[in-house]
Amino acid sequence: MDSVREEKRLLRATYLFCLVCFFNLYIIKSPFDYKALIMGAVICVLMGVSYFIVRRFYPDGDKHILIIACMLSSIGLVMIYRISPSEAIKQLMLFAAGIVSYILIIVLMPNLKKYDKYKYIFLGGTILFAAMATFVGLDKFGSQNWVRLGVFSFQPSEFCKLFLIAYLASALKNYEDDFKTLIEPAIVVMICLAFMVHQKDLGSALIFFAIAITMLYIATSKLKYVLVGFVLFVIGAFISYKLFAHVRLRVMIWQNPWPYRSDQSYQVVQSMYSIASGGLFGTGLGLGFPGFVPVNTSDFIFSVICEEMGVLMGFAIMLLYFLLFYRCMRAALFTEDKFSRLLAVGYSAMIGAQVLVIVGGVTNMIPLTGITMPLVSQGGTSMLITFMALGVLQKISEGGR
Repeated sequence: MDSVREEKRLLRATYLFCLVCFFNLYIIKSPFDYKALIMGAVICVLMGVSYFIVRRFYPDGDKHILIIACMLSSIGLVMIYRISPSEAIKQLMLFAAGIVSYILIIVLMPNLKKYDKYKYIFLGGTILFAAMATFVGLDKFGSQNWVRLGVFSFQPSEFCKLFLIAYLASALKNYEDDFKTLIEPAIVVMICLAFMVHQKDLGSALIFFAIAITMLYIATSKLKYVLVGFVLFVIGAFISYKLFAHVRLRVMIWQNPWPYRSDQSYQVVQSMYSIASGGLFGTGLGLGFPGFVPVNTSDFIFSVICEEMGVLMGFAIMLLYFLLFYRCMRAALFTEDKFSRLLAVGYSAMIGAQVLVIVGGVTNMIPLTGITMPLVSQGGTSMLITFMALGVLQKISEGGR
């Protein structure tokens, strides 16, 4: 009962944050923006209904996963609406679709353990989605990582993450101190990394590597394999630096962005200006200048949030991600099935690595890679994939083995 009360307090705090922010957006416009109030109310209803369904019909497991995901999504929806109300409505529909996918996974996957035998189906999905953008992809913001099917466009690398983690979990679950069992997974990971580098999707390459190394260590408990993986990654990064001009450009911008601030490094420089101008407490919601930051609703949404809500809000978002990562990894600790444990570790690492890569990129701590911030950034593929991963994690936390 204490857990339920705590969950409800967190949910009420999320309602309050959401309604206050949208009320602020309602009064700063002239005439008043009634759509902002409707938007806030709809978000609160979606969060409340989803929590009620999961808590009422599936009482076991960690409901903090869903609540923290809703908190992060509400922050993103507030900022997207502030920048572009029409894009926020699209994002709200994707948020609803993500919630539905989350609940469907909980309903339709009663026993996760039986899926460990589909290793080669997962392998086929991994290779298919890793290679897809190479052959039929579209260039967008310098990367060939989008595919269009009719009126829909998506990033195959996002689906590749789901399949890669499931494949690695099924391939590594039977590891018993035999190096030969690691050869096939290593080859698959290297193929995925090669496709990502060729598509100029350096962010996904970093995330794939982080996922593989984390799952490798959890499966084997051997530091020497992790060190070998890092050495191979450094060698591959050096070869990529020599072979591909876009890799050299990203490294050059990272080392010193200021000489190229009006051209190649315009995005990252404007991002740093935006964060710096907000200070600790921000300029105030609706009082900043997010229009000066390129791609401000997706890749650089963290920068505009820090500008208008302050660096303290940036720290709060990072803390929420840490808590989400902790609750997801906690699910791995309490499951006895190794396949489920590796799935939980892989999906947790996917979310954690993506956050570190994008925040590091927009603050110029690492070379800019251009990926979305899970749940916060605008992006349908990312939203759906993240909620699907969280649905699996929720099922694992319930003991669905």
